[in-house]
Amino acid sequence: MSYAIFRVEPINKLKDLGQIGAHNTRTKEAYKSNPDIDKSKSINNISLVPITHKDYYTSYMNLVKDYKKQHDEKQKIERENRKKTFSQMLDDSNSVVADELLFTSDKEFFKDMTRNEIIKWAECCMDFVYEDIGYDKWQILNATIHMDEKTPHIHCVVVPLIKKYDKRTNTERYTISKKHYIRDKIHLSELQDKYHKRLTDKGYDLERGIKGSDRKHIKIKEYKRNNRELEQKINVKSDRLTKEFEELDKKMEEIT
Repeated sequence: MSYAIFRVEPINKLKDLGQIGAHNTRTKEAYKSNPDIDKSKSINNISLVPITHKDYYTSYMNLVKDYKKQHDEKQKIERENRKKTFSQMLDDSNSVVADELLFTSDKEFFKDMTRNEIIKWAECCMDFVYEDIGYDKWQILNATIHMDEKTPHIHCVVVPLIKKYDKRTNTERYTISKKHYIRDKIHLSELQDKYHKRLTDKGYDLERGIKGSDRKHIKIKEYKRNNRELEQKINVKSDRLTKEFEELDKKMEEIT
């Protein structure tokens, strides 16, 4: 049985955002850390929400320009020893810079799907982002279906930029608040329930997964590396077994 996979990866620094952008838009020259990527197939990747500028950083700064303007105005009256640039403030914040949402399943789920059917599945995932999590399209920095790896999957980078009432100034002010959209682990589990229901309501035969599992969550790179190591071990054992059978066959031939 295939599973409905929805995960959230925090992006805590602007530097990380730039690296993730280079990965998602396939602008890196080489992907030695991820041999699953077949660059010859990258032309088949599907942009659901394209970036607005040349890269993630520039697109991000354009998206948060009003927030930056607000910050720069505040710095004019800030004490000298407490002044920070906008980038420093973002990196030092307790909140994230952005969140990366990942949607996928296994090979079996995608096996007989056409390109249009994969897009239809992806649109269902994006409806979940808009209608269940609550993001508006302008808050989506980029959303892409990667078709150049072993299994299709969506990377959707969201910026939880909101306006929030500030008691000190008695005004609404910009801030970045992940908790406005995903409050905690319990809320995330509830969202995963909603994601699973949305897909099954559309006719996709998928399992929700194990609720409340205490299994350690591993990042995508680590998961792929573990899979490759396991495949190598299986191949070595398979080759060894094949060799033993061949030697046994030779012995049987000598006996007969």
